[in-house]
Amino acid sequence: MAQIFTRRTNMIPVIAPVIVAIVGGMLTFVVWFWFSPKHTDVGYKPRQPIPYSHALHAGDMGMDCRYCHNNVERSAYAGVPPTNTCLNCHNLVKANSPKFRWLRQAKNEDGSINIDAESTPWKRIHKIADYAYFDHSAHVTRGVGCVSCHGRVDKMVEVKQVEPLSMGWCLDCHRNVKHYEDRGFDPALVVRPLDRVEVTDMTWGPDHPEFKNWSGKAANAYADKLDPPIVQCSGCHR
Repeated sequence: MAQIFTRRTNMIPVIAPVIVAIVGGMLTFVVWFWFSPKHTDVGYKPRQPIPYSHALHAGDMGMDCRYCHNNVERSAYAGVPPTNTCLNCHNLVKANSPKFRWLRQAKNEDGSINIDAESTPWKRIHKIADYAYFDHSAHVTRGVGCVSCHGRVDKMVEVKQVEPLSMGWCLDCHRNVKHYEDRGFDPALVVRPLDRVEVTDMTWGPDHPEFKNWSGKAANAYADKLDPPIVQCSGCHR
């Protein structure tokens, strides 16, 4: 009877696992590295309906984040400013600028706001997955600053996402605060004094004049009084 398979086929059981391991490893690396939020989300910067500059308003003019995002201390959602909020200033300031054409269209002849255009259709930038729950008020009212998640928006003409907002990224922060002593972590890097306006201060950090007074005993004592940050699944997946 003629021989169907050559002797080289005896090497298949030896070579196949090696090939599977190499290909599987490459695919795992590609998905793990390139499909992560660090690459799919970080840097996202959609074009907004009105060219609003955070660098001008929050940076140069020093406007508090809560003037526009006025629900951030009492709601899960920070909120986006309605048309009226913009018109509080821009009814007088550069009211005829072509950049504010959409705002002018939202106004009726008597100065009231068209009901169909009460909210400017801003495009959302920072968004976690729908199957996860995040509460802005639970963080801001405990001293977590805006810059911790959103970066230095006071320097951004067009806001972009600078952090992955992934599960691992969130858990790292929670674990650092919960086990700060074991991890050698300084809670002052995350939580700030609540008796001043440091929560919306974009410059908070080691170079901030108040940081040294807060870092160390004061921040550690405050972290000890906080409810331990949740690291269980049910905290975010409800």
